Amino acid sequence: MPVMRATVPHLPIALCVVQVMSPFGDNGLLSDWSIAKSIWDHALRSRLQVDPMNTAVLLAEPTHNTKDVREQTVQAAFESLGCPALFLATNAVLATFSVAKQTSVVMDAGYHGTTVAGVHDGYVLSKSVCLSPVGGRLLNTCLQKVLEAKGAHLRPRQTFKRIERKGFQGEFEVVDADSVGLTESFLQHQVELIVADVKELVSRVSDVHFVEADNLTVPAISYELPDGQEIQVGVDRFKVPELLFQPQLVHTFPGMSEYPLPEGQKGLAGLVVDSVNRCDTDVRKDLYQHIVLTGGTSLLTQMRERVEVEVSAAAAGGTKVKVTAPVNPVERRHAVWIGGSILASLGSFQQMWMSKREYEEHGPGLVHRKAP
Repeated sequence: MPVMRATVPHLPIALCVVQVMSPFGDNGLLSDWSIAKSIWDHALRSRLQVDPMNTAVLLAEPTHNTKDVREQTVQAAFESLGCPALFLATNAVLATFSVAKQTSVVMDAGYHGTTVAGVHDGYVLSKSVCLSPVGGRLLNTCLQKVLEAKGAHLRPRQTFKRIERKGFQGEFEVVDADSVGLTESFLQHQVELIVADVKELVSRVSDVHFVEADNLTVPAISYELPDGQEIQVGVDRFKVPELLFQPQLVHTFPGMSEYPLPEGQKGLAGLVVDSVNRCDTDVRKDLYQHIVLTGGTSLLTQMRERVEVEVSAAAAGGTKVKVTAPVNPVERRHAVWIGGSILASLGSFQQMWMSKREYEEHGPGLVHRKAP
């Protein structure tokens, strides 16, 4: 999740040199604690308008989070926010609360990658966690490479102005705008936002296993870029989402032949089957029947149906597979947030908080017992 930071804090954003940075490392875990603290403070004080020093805080954490990062999170939260109590809950567990399924396989297709994990009675089965680097960021990168290779000039909105031609009502010309203060990271972020919008509007998941040679004649869809340039997206609107199911396709995109994809990386169906097979045999049936699809990347058209078909084909013969996903896009994208609000409101949860006094007495390592 990128964050904009002004180098001159007392000036308005429009007058500052803005850098776009992320608190997360390439592995999807928190690594820049200065940015993380700034985001927490902004979210609580400016957006939720609460004083963290008087408010217990529940933080969501990546399902594959490490012990070291968990302890650093606890220390950073207590020391910087000064909150009286804290709790860490994994994304997978919170997603199950949002759909009221305490035993399920959670497939979280996000920006940095995709995580698949089994949850039983509200606890993550740690041995079942499977990861894939294929997420929204990689899909955006591949689509951008394709569009640029075909001659599209992706111009951030802040670098030009559209001015109506005198005497020609409804006709516009594009002129360069003053780009002083626009950093490379900011411009790259703005280009990615354009590419992401193209992906979300024209892309869709193929109904069946995708073979590019069989789909060269699919109708193209038009998209108008911010500067008025119109582009056509044909077979790539199916090929880009197919990366989720066939990760090896990444090497067929322009400029991506050297992308460091883990050897033997499996698609979504393979991740689900691997995750379930790592669990005890007596819960596998329930897991297959309760596959929960969440995350922004899961919003691609036909995603739920394709996952169900692929997992049904990959699972043992006769296995009943059911994939569920919130119909409302907001609920699916923010399933973790919704699950967190449900969990924190439960009366039985109030005894689970890790207090600041306990933190001062036992240190951050206590979190592994308070929030396993």
